[in-house]
Parts: sequence; C-alpha cells; structure tokens
Amino acid sequence: MRLEGRNALVTGAAGGIGQALVARLQAEGAKVVAADLDPSASTADVKLAGDLRDPAYCEALPKQAEDALGQLDILVNNAGVMRRGAITEATDEDFALTMAINVEAPFRLCRAAIPLMAESGGGAIVNLSSCWGVHPGPAHPLYVMSKAAVASLTQCLGRDHAHQGIRVNAVCPNEVDTPMLRTGFTLRGLNPDTAIDDLNRTVPIGRIAQPEDIADVIVYLASDEARYICGALLEVNGGKPVG
Repeated sequence: MRLEGRNALVTGAAGGIGQALVARLQAEGAKVVAADLDPSASTADVKLAGDLRDPAYCEALPKQAEDALGQLDILVNNAGVMRRGAITEATDEDFALTMAINVEAPFRLCRAAIPLMAESGGGAIVNLSSCWGVHPGPAHPLYVMSKAAVASLTQCLGRDHAHQGIRVNAVCPNEVDTPMLRTGFTLRGLNPDTAIDDLNRTVPIGRIAQPEDIADVIVYLASDEARYICGALLEVNGGKPVG
C-alpha cells in the first residue's frame, strides 16, 4: 500500500492506460478523482466529467479534487490524442485539438496544482510524454511536437519545484495496446489484432506494452520509492527504438 492516505487526480481516466492506472492507484491505497469526457466507466472514487479543451474545466480540476478528497497529492496528466500523417495533410483542427489536449491541458493543470501541493507540503506530478517526443519518428509531426513539449515542460518543472517537495517526472511509452492504438489501425483499414501481432515482432522484449505496464511505472514515480527522481523522462519501450 505505497500510496495509503494519498489522493490522486487522473486525466483521461476512462481510456486504456487511465483505467489501468486508476485500478493500480486504488490497489496501492490512494483515493482517485477521474477526469474525462465521460468518466462513468471508471472505478474512481470521484468522477468529474468535462472537456480538457475548456480552459475553465482544466484550471478548476485540481481544486475540485482537493475539495472532494481533502488534499491533492498526485496529478497524472494522462489524457492524450494522436493525429497521424504528413504535415501537408494536417488540418488546423488537427493542430488545435492536439495542442489543446496534449500541451495546453497539462500546462493549465500543472499551473493550478502546484500551488495546492506546495501549500500542503509537496506532491508528485507524472506527465505522459512519449518515446516519440524524445526521439521523433516519421509521419507524426503534430504528435511528436506536442509530446516533445510535454517532455521539456517536465524537465523544467522538475527543476523549478523540487525545492517545494514537488517531484515532476514523465513516462515516455512506445506503442501501447489501447483502444486509441486499435482505432488508429481500423481508420487505416487494418485489422487491429493482426497489426498488433506484427508490432509485437518488432519489440525486443517480445510484445508491445499493455496499459498495466505503463500504469505500474506511473505508480512508481508517484510513490516514495521514486523520492529522489525529479525532471526525469523515463522511457518504457520494451527495448524498441523509435523508427
């Protein structure tokens, strides 16, 4: 029970990684507030529905989580979107959506959560970047630039707020077997099961990540076991480089 008595706010809590993460946090003793467009499928203790493209919703979430549970100890900026294709195919709508969810929402949530954590003596923030944000690959310009921004924000905040007892780190996965990944295959006319089997053969460890593989690392970074880790970008890729 590494997180007994602690309270966490998780965005994208109804997605593949989000649901696994909520379960892991609760198994470690934490109370969890789920934020999502539709958090009804989440097992979280408190559910706050809303759109992360709405600045007012983002900025209110940390205080609402604190009010609901008494204190905010952990923030996980897990929500994300992916738009694929060459930059010449990207629309203004694709750009606006990607930046709003992947960059602006974490910015607003961190800005609102840090003062609350500082006042209560500290906390942990875990952002979801990507191996693709650290080692940009082809044909995903919007995604890689947004995840690179999250990585840089994490490194900056990790340094800026360590003295307040607030540790800011990021998990950087490669491919994860989530509904978002499977939907992407379907949109490209591929069979998701076959496509994932093909991906599995490209990973040195033998398979792409399951949501629980990423959730476990997030929980580690949120726990006291990672008490000396600040501003880190932890790649969780099964040994597979971006390519």
